Amino acid sequence: MADSKDGNLDDERQRIREKKKRELQKRLEDGEKSLEDADGAPEEPIHIEGSDHLDEVVDEYDVVLVDCYADWCGPCQMLEPTIEALAAETDAAVAKVDVDAHQRLAQQLGARGVPTLVLYADGEPVERMVGAQNRGTLEGLIEQHT
Repeated sequence: MADSKDGNLDDERQRIREKKKRELQKRLEDGEKSLEDADGAPEEPIHIEGSDHLDEVVDEYDVVLVDCYADWCGPCQMLEPTIEALAAETDAAVAKVDVDAHQRLAQQLGARGVPTLVLYADGEPVERMVGAQNRGTLEGLIEQHT
């Protein structure tokens, strides 16, 4: 059973990669050089390098979904295709914080368990969720704040 789940995750990741590849190829053909979508939010998750970097991202974009994750966390790995899809297909910027590499920042974000997701709107945290969330729930929250 675990093999089929892993296969489904791999299939989803591959689908997202192929879509991104097509989008980037079209942009190159059209002369665009940006990795941002039409609203200015990056189409790929932003890997946060520290507290100042997170502050810059939250200040730069109207809506930011922050994913506090760990590489060893099974639910975090299950959530990864959803996080990539949200970055590619929603108006929100998606930021990722490795809780092992940035323990103090994770603590400031209130990440007592992983995954913890924090949604920022207009520079303020408006939602905090612990545990893997489904895509529809996350899309709905993002839409409420865009």
